[in-house]
Amino acid sequence: MSTPDVRREADGLLAEQLLRLTRRLHRIHKQHLEPVGVTPAQSRLLRTLAHYDSPPRMADLAQRLEVVPRAVTSLVDGLEASDCVRRAPDPDNRRVIRIELTDTGRAVLRALRGARRDAAEEILAPLTDEQREVLADLLSTLVDGPPPDGDGTPGRRC
Repeated sequence: MSTPDVRREADGLLAEQLLRLTRRLHRIHKQHLEPVGVTPAQSRLLRTLAHYDSPPRMADLAQRLEVVPRAVTSLVDGLEASDCVRRAPDPDNRRVIRIELTDTGRAVLRALRGARRDAAEEILAPLTDEQREVLADLLSTLVDGPPPDGDGTPGRRC
């Protein structure tokens, strides 16, 4: 086998490992979220909502989450039923509805942070601190691309 063929095969195996890891991450994350009472998608919406300075519109949430607006409607319906969020009219435009985090929602967010930390610890448990640092650098490069530090070598990201 030629070098490019060997590399392609190795890349294919690596991609398969990444997909398997992704499935494992989702499974562990979901297990840790179940006691909190939210789905991974609801968790993501709550975390996103917490980053806004003022209550966003559903369209803003859909854009930030990169989903269709009806998906946000379903998530908000479920979170509203469990008193985590509430729909509120926009003070400047009665036709616009804003989504507000409730006190219950803030408490759920605190529980989510703990659940996410526990899930991360379970996932990363086999790695040493040094391996975790290397993994963080590698993942940053895959997510963000190579750093613009001039010499083409990956650098540490914050």
